[in-house]
Amino acid sequence: MTIHPTAIVEDGAQLAIGVEIGPFSIVSGGARLAEGVRLLSHAVLIGNVEIGPRTVVYPNAVLGGEAQIRNTSAPEARLIIGADNVIRESVTISPGSQRGGGVTRIGDRNYFMAYSHAGHDCHIGDDVTLSNGVQLGGHSEISNGVILGGLSAVQQFSRVGQYAFISGLSGVNSDVIPYGMALGMHAKLGGLNLIGLKRRGVPRANIHALRAAFRAIFQESAGSVQERAARAAESWADVPEVQHVTAFILADAKRQIAPARMRSPKEDESA
Repeated sequence: MTIHPTAIVEDGAQLAIGVEIGPFSIVSGGARLAEGVRLLSHAVLIGNVEIGPRTVVYPNAVLGGEAQIRNTSAPEARLIIGADNVIRESVTISPGSQRGGGVTRIGDRNYFMAYSHAGHDCHIGDDVTLSNGVQLGGHSEISNGVILGGLSAVQQFSRVGQYAFISGLSGVNSDVIPYGMALGMHAKLGGLNLIGLKRRGVPRANIHALRAAFRAIFQESAGSVQERAARAAESWADVPEVQHVTAFILADAKRQIAPARMRSPKEDESA
């Protein structure tokens, strides 16, 4: 364990083997740092913050503290961050709120670039990338493998499904399906994240099936999105990626699903 003489570590903080606390960092008495956690310098941990093994926190990041909402009375609110995360300069992550269950939860191997923010009660999975300046509103749910482009924003209570891609400068005010590629203000689906699917080794046949299901759900007009998703789930019952998408849509009928933007005939021919 290494603690720089200029750092402040309050009584009660729990520091495991190999933790490094850099210059001018502040660690609250409610913090729990697992083995190998590194606070490079000027990092601030406030309240009940738990950080998993080997996570690295860069200068001027502020983790924990009061949620950025009115009437924040939640003294037991927590922020739980998993293993092997990289939290870059000036990132802010709020703890949970009384209304939202009291916990903000971050998974493993995520990369938070400079000035990104995760609001209170967010649940973020594993292998997620928040590019510079990304803003996540409170109660957002970001599934595994999502990539959010620079300066994009997610409205509170929104869901983004696994391996979706959000283009830079996009505003997400509705739920984005797994494997979707959303862009624009307010973000609409521009199609599927085909590059991400190929990088993750999804079989070509499954990608073709997913594209066909996407067209059936978002480009046909018979019935509601939920009804079309239910039909797609039956038609492609043996394709896991289609099942991920349809289950996501059917999980919460009250939430609006990001619609597909209108495509030109030329785009349809090249798809």
